[in-house]
Amino acid sequence: MRLRKRRQCFPSCSSLHRVDEDEVYWRRKKGCEELEWPDNSTHLLSQLAQCFTNAMVGPKSWLGGLFNRFGNRRNEKFLGYTLTPIQEQRLHRLQERLHIPFDETRPDHQKALIKLWHIAFPNVVLTGLISEQWKDMGWQGPNPSTDFRGCGFISLENLLFFGQNFPASFHRLLLKEDGDRATWEYPFAVAGINVSFMLIQMLDLYSEKPKNLPGLNFLKLLGEDEEAFDVLYCVAFELMDAQWLAMHASYMEFNEVLQVTRTQLQRELSLDDVHRIQDLPAYNLLYK
Repeated sequence: MRLRKRRQCFPSCSSLHRVDEDEVYWRRKKGCEELEWPDNSTHLLSQLAQCFTNAMVGPKSWLGGLFNRFGNRRNEKFLGYTLTPIQEQRLHRLQERLHIPFDETRPDHQKALIKLWHIAFPNVVLTGLISEQWKDMGWQGPNPSTDFRGCGFISLENLLFFGQNFPASFHRLLLKEDGDRATWEYPFAVAGINVSFMLIQMLDLYSEKPKNLPGLNFLKLLGEDEEAFDVLYCVAFELMDAQWLAMHASYMEFNEVLQVTRTQLQRELSLDDVHRIQDLPAYNLLYK
């Protein structure tokens, strides 16, 4: 199949500064060269996929350093914050989830993965846990388990929660139904893993208790709703997709889009009038 021509610009993978509407306009006005993809583009596609893999699911230490540079700064005034018993209990449960790796040999993990397939494509028969079909959901290869190395089982739980509780939103993002899309779109499932990891870092959940304002305010939401993290994941995924469309992004700009999404979530979690997860302005994206 011949890929259609599209006006694109491929910036550096390391460009992670915030982009506003003026900068997007300036970029588009500069004019990027038309790219024609040849009929025999298998080798090129392989190279581009590898670049996207490196950008999105690199080593945890690299990703952690990337995200910690932007907004996860420690503030001593938060050290004296006392958790309520319910906040402490729910935070402990959430942190336990963070340390469960995805294990492709565990029957419950296999069932969860198959369940995700049925949610995503209810009318398509899955041929196996290792199958080229998984690429249709946005996994990098025929074996999804290889993509979980950067985050663990919680990222699969997040995707399942999204599909079960907000199916219309889930399928809209999976099938890229909204907006003027790029020729090279972000892969849905792998992007979902990165959203999970971004939230964990942003909320400082690997610490005994968060030491930043968004993280501490999140604990208040967690005290009101034990599923606050999973709902926030759905909000973050929707917000990321909205930013993707607003920035007219392509796969090379995924890290930049994710950083803009993180910055917006940090701002919303710092608002004084946010007492429940439903109070976040971006929550309404789930019902557009």
